[in-house]
Amino acid sequence: METLESLSDALDTTGDIQSIVRTMKALSSVSIRQYENAEAAMADYARTVELGLMAVLRRHRQAGRPLPRGGGKTGRDGLIVIGSDRGLCGGYNDKITRFALSRMGDRPVVLGVIGTRAAARLEAAGRPADVLRSQPGSVEGLSRLVQSMIVAVDRWTQEQGVGEVWLAHNRRQGRITAKPQAHRLLPLPDSYLEKLARADWPGRSLPLFRMDAARLMSWLVQQRLFVVIYRALAEALASEHASRLAAMQAAERNIEERREDLGQLYRLRRQETITRELLDVVSGFEAVSSAE
Repeated sequence: METLESLSDALDTTGDIQSIVRTMKALSSVSIRQYENAEAAMADYARTVELGLMAVLRRHRQAGRPLPRGGGKTGRDGLIVIGSDRGLCGGYNDKITRFALSRMGDRPVVLGVIGTRAAARLEAAGRPADVLRSQPGSVEGLSRLVQSMIVAVDRWTQEQGVGEVWLAHNRRQGRITAKPQAHRLLPLPDSYLEKLARADWPGRSLPLFRMDAARLMSWLVQQRLFVVIYRALAEALASEHASRLAAMQAAERNIEERREDLGQLYRLRRQETITRELLDVVSGFEAVSSAE
């Protein structure tokens, strides 16, 4: 049976937990907007890179040269999986882990993972990460992480014979739901290149460039790789914080219910204690009166 002291301690502990949950809710709300703004800010640069690719490909067509092609699928696949380093975000890491495992199947894959919790789940499933990176603590760390992954992808293609590179991450669907999705990073899809080559140029004339077309094309592909990974990271981090916000909201409701139950039980025990003490006083008074 709980005593008044134990119930009072439980109420204090529950209040402390509730304060922590509210702080985490506030941090997640702020972080969601931060990463949404980062993803939106990259949109203009993504458009610039796309226009550069469009100009180079249209010059190819005007010169009668064939468009660059990714070629047939050769070698192993490479897969980058974006998870999280921190917990309390519901089934966020479980979703992306199941999605990544379903895409890999039994095939040999060079695996890069961003987020130690997703990496631990993949390793437990028999898929240890070949490259492991931690999530940045803020938007400022995104660019360094993306550059690090681009270097890793270049090594995969140059030294390990990777033919295709894919990226898997969670993206918010609605306000809180995280839905896994995948993008092919390399090589660029032939349909995408054909679409850019046939698209109407937004100005009256194509821009001139002196750089070798092949080198310029290679640089633009690398910049597109940067854009896609950066935006995917921002989307994944916004999704992670949205999942954590939903988990904290559910936890807060449970804590409030628990505090209400504890409060009712505390008041009941307090009333029982007061009643018992009054009965002891009355019984003592009657015993003294009878003796006199």
